[in-house]
Amino acid sequence: MSLVTLVRPPTIVPKWAHTTPVCPPIGVAYVASTVREAGYRVAVVDAVGEAVLETREVDGRPGFLARGLSIEELVRRVDQETAYIGLSCMFSHEWPVARKVINALRESLPNAAIIAGGEHITAIPEFSLQDCPALDYCTIGEGEATIVDLVASLDAGRPIAAVPGIVYREGGEAVRTATRGRIRRLNDIAPPAWDLVPLAHYFDHGFGFGVNRGRCLPVLASRGCPYECTFCSNPTMWTTRWIARDPEMLLDEMLGYIEQYQIENFDFYDLTAIVRRDWIIDFCQKIIERGHRFTWQLPSGTRSEAIDGEVARLLYDSGCRNISYAPESGSPSVLKRIKKKVALDRMKHSMRAAIKSGLNVKANIIIGFPDETHGEIFETLKFLVEMALTGVHDMSISPFSPYPGSELFDDLRARGQILEFSDDYFYSLETYTDLLHTVSMSQHVSGRALGLYRSFGMVLFYGVAFAVRPWRIVKTVVNVFRGRQESRGEMSLRDLFFRVRDSATVGTDHSSR
Repeated sequence: MSLVTLVRPPTIVPKWAHTTPVCPPIGVAYVASTVREAGYRVAVVDAVGEAVLETREVDGRPGFLARGLSIEELVRRVDQETAYIGLSCMFSHEWPVARKVINALRESLPNAAIIAGGEHITAIPEFSLQDCPALDYCTIGEGEATIVDLVASLDAGRPIAAVPGIVYREGGEAVRTATRGRIRRLNDIAPPAWDLVPLAHYFDHGFGFGVNRGRCLPVLASRGCPYECTFCSNPTMWTTRWIARDPEMLLDEMLGYIEQYQIENFDFYDLTAIVRRDWIIDFCQKIIERGHRFTWQLPSGTRSEAIDGEVARLLYDSGCRNISYAPESGSPSVLKRIKKKVALDRMKHSMRAAIKSGLNVKANIIIGFPDETHGEIFETLKFLVEMALTGVHDMSISPFSPYPGSELFDDLRARGQILEFSDDYFYSLETYTDLLHTVSMSQHVSGRALGLYRSFGMVLFYGVAFAVRPWRIVKTVVNVFRGRQESRGEMSLRDLFFRVRDSATVGTDHSSR
């Protein structure tokens, strides 16, 4: 059978990013398992995992660092017998580097078919094909079944127009095939092919999406999100259908990883893990009933509607230690405009229940939405104080970034605020993590003012939080410099410290030209 090589490019982050999670590529691992189950030979080249400690300056982009293998090293690791290359590009700010990787792969393997997928590709496939002539095919949405169908059709010489969920060139024009429906039975998808990923490099250095609580592996309990927030690309990538796995099968998979890899902690990568109260209660109860001891986290944000005192206690008793809420804004008018269907008072009640149960609670905030005013940002700052007084441990406050695939992105394009897709635009998307550079998409608030609001918001939240609970200061300092942290803020401080310390010795990534 043909050899399919799946590639994860190096990641790009600002030097002064407040968070730079280095995570095992669960999406690539899921695709690898599905392709292998279909009978093909599969290899994975995870540029990040192969060199998790290597960083280099991105040539021509002062202030940005590439983490992982250089492009030359990545290409050398791709077997020359490869017939099909699948490349993952989840985030649009990484497209300029992904494009360079594709071009280098084309030069090295001129006869291989190059297929790209991920949220960036799903959002703007026609542009991706135009911007990168070396790219042959784009997959839209979930990639497992699509790439198998595409490879099988190409192998057999069948017309690819019959393969749903792809975009390709024909006569110099981009052609979309029929839309592929969502995978409805997540229980039928083969578990991630972690044996093809250099997990030991992540384990040895404590890398993961959540807080470092020991040997960690990502898992998915669900896909999709039933909500339609205008700043999110979920409706384009996953649709608004929320599909959950069977709790028993999920737990069996996790216990298998504990035995195979000695896992101590699991990070849930779900867009919205807690939607149905009965599902999360069932899952927690199964963990408790089976008597297994491990920790797990919800680092990417979740809804608050289903989390009351009972659920919060079950979360803690079943090993959950860190949970992120996503209020996004403290302004009711902003929440209405961005279609964030959340009741702030109810969320604060849920936060209190979670804190009382022993959970470490983080909140995600975004400022600088289109049309947002200074007064609305002050409402958010007031909400930050309320959360600090409530006992919320941690928070992030980021400027809005108009990612392709979101409703707000389309609105800004229509307004003429995003005129073209340039590398400057793609790199600007990453400024939401950059503590020194801020881009504002609100006509009422300048980038400089937005940066000041972010800095002031961070000082305000942590100043109040530490003033009310001064013992947390000592605990934070100790946790930052010990082997494990208890909050995302502690992890970010540790990561920023070592990244800035080590940046003086990094080389320049001339391969990214």
